[in-house]
Amino acid sequence: MIVISVIFVSPIIYMVIGSFKPADQVLDGLRGFLPVDMSFDNYAGVFARFNSDATGYFYQFYLTSAVVSAAIVVGGLFVNSMAAYALARLQWRGRDAVLLLVIMLVIVPFEAIAVPLFYMLNDYRNTLGVQFMPFIANAFSIYLFYTFFVGLPKELEEAARIDGAGPWRTFFRIVVPISKPVFGSVTILTFLSSWGAFLWPVMMIDQPRYRPLPLEMSVFQTQPPTDWGQIFAFGVMLVLPLLIVFLLFQRWFIQSVASQGLKG
Repeated sequence: MIVISVIFVSPIIYMVIGSFKPADQVLDGLRGFLPVDMSFDNYAGVFARFNSDATGYFYQFYLTSAVVSAAIVVGGLFVNSMAAYALARLQWRGRDAVLLLVIMLVIVPFEAIAVPLFYMLNDYRNTLGVQFMPFIANAFSIYLFYTFFVGLPKELEEAARIDGAGPWRTFFRIVVPISKPVFGSVTILTFLSSWGAFLWPVMMIDQPRYRPLPLEMSVFQTQPPTDWGQIFAFGVMLVLPLLIVFLLFQRWFIQSVASQGLKG
């Protein structure tokens, strides 16, 4: 496991070390792991290259990605968890058909609906809303919540119902507090996909003011002069929020994986 971990972590270590080195020493084979001539010049250079309305400002890219990802995560946790609870616990006509539709949507790739979605929302290009509104409801997240809620003991909800609690109160006061593992897992997976989204912003955003970080990263990499030290610094700042979110929710994520394994 140590060997496997080193293999997976080594590119990140290489990128972090390279972000502090001069451009001519970054792509230097295994010697790139040597921490020599370290400085913050590459990070200062990234901010210096984005300092006008024409190029956009680096803080704007960060703010756009943060707002879009937060809206998708928070809105998705609220919408998808309630939809999953309705499918797992409430009795209503057409429930099985809706569940089958959700399962079918899980296997549909985004690329299959990207073009129709583009024409539907073409009037809202270059806005923040168009970057998160289509992705709040997510079939995969609904299915994850559903599989977790189905495995919860019904006795807790029956006891709440006897005490006079309705579906809303039962969900928010009983189900949500004991479902932290699945909420943590969905938070991590949703944030990973939303923070790294690229295809949809490419289609809908062409103004620097509304570009998220992954889209601006592709633009920055192709702009002369090519400075690999600054590119690595940009990459570190792009990856850092992902590591922070994972560290914050990793305990619940591991609990969710472990509980699913025990059920299996």
